[in-house]
Amino acid sequence: MGKTLRERLAILADAAKYDASCASSGTTRRTSKDGGLGSTQQSGICHAYAPDGRCISLLKILLTNFCIFDCAYCINRSSSNVERTRFTAEEVVWLTLEFYRRNYIEGLFLSSGIIRSPDYTMEQLVRVARDLRQGHGFKGYIHLKTIPEASPALIEEAGLFADRLSINIELPTDTGIAEFAPQKQPAQIRRAMGGVRLRMEAAKEPTLQTKRRQKFAPGGQSTQMIVGADGASDATILGTSSRLYSGYGLRRVYYSAFSPIPDASALLPVLKPPLLREHRLYQADWLYRFYGFSIDEITAAQPDGMLSLDLDPKLAWALAHREMFPVDVNTAPREMLLRVPGLGTRGVASVLAARRHQALTLEDLARMRVSLRKVKPFLCARGWSPLQLSDRVDLHALFAPEPEQMSLF
Repeated sequence: MGKTLRERLAILADAAKYDASCASSGTTRRTSKDGGLGSTQQSGICHAYAPDGRCISLLKILLTNFCIFDCAYCINRSSSNVERTRFTAEEVVWLTLEFYRRNYIEGLFLSSGIIRSPDYTMEQLVRVARDLRQGHGFKGYIHLKTIPEASPALIEEAGLFADRLSINIELPTDTGIAEFAPQKQPAQIRRAMGGVRLRMEAAKEPTLQTKRRQKFAPGGQSTQMIVGADGASDATILGTSSRLYSGYGLRRVYYSAFSPIPDASALLPVLKPPLLREHRLYQADWLYRFYGFSIDEITAAQPDGMLSLDLDPKLAWALAHREMFPVDVNTAPREMLLRVPGLGTRGVASVLAARRHQALTLEDLARMRVSLRKVKPFLCARGWSPLQLSDRVDLHALFAPEPEQMSLF
């Protein structure tokens, strides 16, 4: 191929930047203290965050940016005029171990373009994970991006060695996939996701002989959707996400704002969507998963099914339902407190614990690091009532961002 390892690493690490689904949360507490190499517990290229807030560094690369598919939105599509290269499985193993020994990383995120066939590519990905685990005793984090068109046996083998598997849904609608990625089959993607879920559920059951549970992708599975490449509204995107969460037990759905690429198809938009739209989708996703909101509640504020870019979804909902506020911080149930702008899950837990012992004031909430600017119009506390504040006509303007001077260039 005529390129040095360093040159190939630069190309394939840059090509992997478009994949957002690279978190390392939810895995088992595997450690090498009894032998082997690496750990998923210790704090250490790509930075991901564990549930407890630890920052975990991952080597995030593609096995190759060659691809036989021609997805319109992908920089590595077969018709793209990009510089191509690849690693061998042995080179990826060596890079992972050497980066780990130098304390650069704590794990590996490995994806790939599809070369020769889906099965051949999946075999190479599995080979890397198997060699790291069995050949070198690597106990660190491994995330494999699996290929839904590959055989179920290969995907199953991948789950035996990887902490997390991910299968990209690509676009929120089957129509969008048919238009922009005609070689991908939405039914096959869902079938592969379903197979992974069934295998994870089977692994949780103890065996009859040993009574021990098996390990199969203990960090679960995730997926990624591209936002803004097609005309799907935020309501459509979130509706697809909710079906994926409930139907396939996904740990995370990642949203990736479409980024215009060189020599792009005329079908694609010329301008990329605002990154704030991606952020709002993550906020709405969080409300659905942890705050008890339904997708219809989150997206009903705008008639076109789009989330407000000026206000976060929770605040937008509260302003549209002023008749439900203010709520009493000392008596309201947990479900209603979670709907108060400025109160997160940890803040609500702190409120519920503290109010058992005393009636709470705004000063108490401030000590809990609650944003008083957001909560004051929406709740009552000891010594505080918003009175006419929640009825102000300009309440929306109080929370709207400051106007910015637009640039012509």
